[in-house]
Amino acid sequence: MPITADAREMQADLARFRHDLHREPEIGLTLPRTQEKVLKALDGLPYEITLGRDTTSVTAVLRGQASGAGAADRPAVLLRADMDGLPVQEKTGADYTSRIDGAMHACGHDLHTSMLAGAATLLAERRHQLAGDVVLMFQPGEEGFDGASHMIREGVLDAAGRRVDAAYGMHVFSALEPHGTFCTKPGVMLSSSDGLMVTVLGAGGHGSAPHSAKDPVTVAAEMVTALQVMVTRQFNMFDPVVLSVGVLQAGTKRNIIPETARIEATVRTFSEESRQKMMDAVPRLLKGIAAAHGLEVDVDYQQEYPLTITDEDETHTAETVIAELFGESRLSRWATPLSGSEDFSRVLAEVPGTFIGLSAVPRDADHAASAFNHSPYATFDDGVLADGAALYAELAVSRLAALAAAPAPGAATAAAASALS
Repeated sequence: MPITADAREMQADLARFRHDLHREPEIGLTLPRTQEKVLKALDGLPYEITLGRDTTSVTAVLRGQASGAGAADRPAVLLRADMDGLPVQEKTGADYTSRIDGAMHACGHDLHTSMLAGAATLLAERRHQLAGDVVLMFQPGEEGFDGASHMIREGVLDAAGRRVDAAYGMHVFSALEPHGTFCTKPGVMLSSSDGLMVTVLGAGGHGSAPHSAKDPVTVAAEMVTALQVMVTRQFNMFDPVVLSVGVLQAGTKRNIIPETARIEATVRTFSEESRQKMMDAVPRLLKGIAAAHGLEVDVDYQQEYPLTITDEDETHTAETVIAELFGESRLSRWATPLSGSEDFSRVLAEVPGTFIGLSAVPRDADHAASAFNHSPYATFDDGVLADGAALYAELAVSRLAALAAAPAPGAATAAAASALS
């Protein structure tokens, strides 16, 4: 049967698995119940399984059985799914709503995990067709915990015995595109993400006598505004920077000038040049403002996730597979990057690969008005699960076949030298 047909036979099972994951979201690097569910889904399949030492990650390797390359030089492909949820109180009203207070799969990672678990079965059934090995990367801690770095340090990219030749990740969206649309972009696809933590250090006093204190609140307010002005005046509008303040804290009572004020912001950039420039410009600006008012400031600028940069050839490969499986009408190539960030960028910085978006907007919903990922109202449609599983599996099958058929590096030069001798 075609891989899409086999996947659709699994649709009901994939939806049940996804609902089980959705009811029990876990946050961070330690996801014991999620890991247990993944291991149960892989039970009985011919995978070599390794569990994370520092996290509850799962790495599963399937050895292809197609004749061809020897064990030492056989190609390998990696497929990744993140598994963690978010500290969000769900308000979707779904009958499989999260049972964990204050936690929700608001970014669709339950769908990613379900699709990769489905692909695990599809690939095991096609083991004899695989001209190489497949590494499945079930990753915790994508949401701000840098789980990909943990798995890379523990060897996921070399789990097959050699460095994987290509890597593919997928991410669902609850808005942006019509239901079932696959989204690609070669080059910079997602922004980098950095954290800005600022503490303005003043001197407390009575609200009736601000001249006898050093008010950090007004200085912090000026800093928030100045950061936005700086972005519009020091950075090229065609190489955008997004800075959003999410935390502004100070004080305990309206007539007390507090000792300190706290600012926390997220910074998104779309080039390494702008990222480095922000790291220099932000502390300079904030220290200047503090000094102008006779205060001090502590600025902690933390680099988090780098740019997600997809390989042009691997993106073209994915687009070809999508068109062959589902038709050109299901494919959308983005003209501009998305300002979200991903730690799959860590993988793509190490090996060629690509990242694919998939719209899980409910069929009857307006994708332009739907609640986006991370919202307590974000709703993801089970209907994309089978297609996502099929795409994961077919990417591995077809890419391994192409890699196995390609001449080994230097083979053409060696052949020419032999012919001349």
